[in-house]
Amino acid sequence: MSVANYVREAKQASFRLMCLPPNAKNKALTSIAKALKESCSLIVKANKKDYDAAKKLRIKNALLKRLILDNHKISQMIAEVRNVAKLNDPVGKVLSQVELDRGLMLYQVTCPIGVIGVIFESRPDAITQITALCIKSGNAVILKGGSEAKNTNKILVKIISGAAEKAGLPKGAVQLLETREEALQMLKLDECIDLIIPRGSNDLVKYVQENTRIPVFGHSEGICHVYVDKDADIKKAMDICFDAKCQYPAVCNAMETMLVDKDIAEQFLPLIIKKFKRAHVVVKGDEKTRKIVKHLKKANQQDWLTEYNDLILSIKVVDGLSDAINHINKYGSKHTDAIVTENEKTADAFLNLVDSSSVIWNASTRFADGYRYGKGAEVGISTGKIHSRGPVGLEGLVIYKYRLIGKGHVVRDYIGKNSKKFKHKVIKK
Repeated sequence: MSVANYVREAKQASFRLMCLPPNAKNKALTSIAKALKESCSLIVKANKKDYDAAKKLRIKNALLKRLILDNHKISQMIAEVRNVAKLNDPVGKVLSQVELDRGLMLYQVTCPIGVIGVIFESRPDAITQITALCIKSGNAVILKGGSEAKNTNKILVKIISGAAEKAGLPKGAVQLLETREEALQMLKLDECIDLIIPRGSNDLVKYVQENTRIPVFGHSEGICHVYVDKDADIKKAMDICFDAKCQYPAVCNAMETMLVDKDIAEQFLPLIIKKFKRAHVVVKGDEKTRKIVKHLKKANQQDWLTEYNDLILSIKVVDGLSDAINHINKYGSKHTDAIVTENEKTADAFLNLVDSSSVIWNASTRFADGYRYGKGAEVGISTGKIHSRGPVGLEGLVIYKYRLIGKGHVVRDYIGKNSKKFKHKVIKK
C-alpha cells in the first residue's frame, strides 16, 4: 500500500476516533498493555537483533543507550500505557461558555487534532508513549522510527495495532512507516496530516521543518543549564548538578553547561569537579574555572552551543544572576534550565527572566519529562511558542473548536439603527 493510502486510512480512522467515548479508548489502552506484557520475550528478541546490528555499525553511544529495551524498560512502558488510561479524558471539555444573547450560546470545546505524524530516532519506547497519548486524545498516528530500531519498531506496532483493533479501534489508527522515502512522502501530504512531531537530533528536526508545509512542533536541541547562585546550599547544589549531568547523560534534559557564581566558585568548584571526575565526566572549563581547578580542558564558545548527550560538561564562572540569565538566553535551547539558591528573590527573577519551556528552582533538570510532570507520558518536548510548550502530554494533542447554538438567530437583527445588542455574558471562563 502506498504512503498516500496509509495516510488516507489514518484520516478515516481519525474521524471515528474523535467520537469514541472515554471507556472505549481506555479499554483499548488496557488491551495494549496486556498484549505488550504477553509479548515481552518477542520484543526483547527483536531489540537484541537491532542492538547487535547497531553495535557493528559503531552507532553513537548515546543512541545505542536509547535503543536498549530490556524487561525492566518494557515494564516501564507498560506502566506508562496504564497510567495514560487512568488520566482524565481531554476531549469534549468546555473551556469557556459565553451567552452572546438570550438563547444564543457560544462554547469553546476541546477536540482531537486529527492525524499526527511522528518521526523519531533510536528510542523504540517512544512508540508506546506516543500511541497511548494519541489514542487517549482521539488522534490517529503514523510513526516513522529510525532504521537502527527497525525490528523493535515493527514488532511493537504490530502488537499495539493488533490489540487496539481487537478492542474496537478503527483500522489505521496506529501505523508504521519503515523507510526514509516513505517519511519524505508523508511530509508532503499536508491535506491529510494535521501535525508533525520530530523527536531526535537537531539535524532531524531542522530537516523536517524545512521540508514540509504541515505544522511542526518539537525541539532541535537540549542545551540545559544549572546555575549555582552565590546563596546556594552547597550540598543541594552538589546533588542537583551531579544528578542533572550523570543520572542519564544521553537525554535532552541532562545538564550540558554548569554556571557558577564567582562568589561561591572557589568553595564549590573543587568539590563538584572532584565528584564529576570520579564518575568519569570529561570536564571543560572557562578561564576562571581553570584558574580555580587546574588541568581542565579548555571550554570555548562552541562548547556553550553543544549538546553532548554524554559524560562531558562545560563550566563557566559568571558575574552573578544577570550574567547567568544572559548566558542562558543567548546559548540555551529554550528546553530546561535550573537555579540552585536559597534566595527566593533571586529564584523568582531567574524563573521569570529565563526564556525556556521549563525553569526549575532547587531541583534537577532531569525532572522535565512528561511522566514526571504527571502527564502519563509525553509525545515530545516543545520549545516553540505554539499551543503547547515543554513536555507535551494529552493537553498538547487536543485543540478546540467553537460550538454556537442558537434558536433561529440571524445577524441582520444585530445590524443597523434599531439593532439588538449583544450581551456577551461570560458563563464559564
